[in-house]
Amino acid sequence: QVQLQESGGGSVQAGETLRLSCVASGYADSGNCMAWFRQAPGKEREGVASIDLSGSSTYYTDSVKGRFTISQDSAKNTVYLQMNNLIPEDTAMYYCAAVSTVPRCVPLVPDFNYWGQGTQVTVSS
Repeated sequence: QVQLQESGGGSVQAGETLRLSCVASGYADSGNCMAWFRQAPGKEREGVASIDLSGSSTYYTDSVKGRFTISQDSAKNTVYLQMNNLIPEDTAMYYCAAVSTVPRCVPLVPDFNYWGQGTQVTVSS
């Protein structure tokens, strides 16, 4: 059974930094793509970044390019989201997600079948 556990959220001021972590269990040998999503109150869940675990290619939504970095530590079965220069618009619940196989590793909600419980990120101005 695949389980994903996020951590690292918190409340910060604009311009500050957070690093989210997602530890995967039961997934390491069967999946090729992991991603981070976020959902703000009253809004739909949106893809933030994804990483192809086999080749480490990455994808970012336009609003976080240059500020966020997704990476993996395969030895620890962990995917990270480094978030720099945070802005209030980044405030949301952040979710880690995984999928067993997908033709192209991009953060589209319908493609992912494993989800974590989420970690809250709040950025104040």
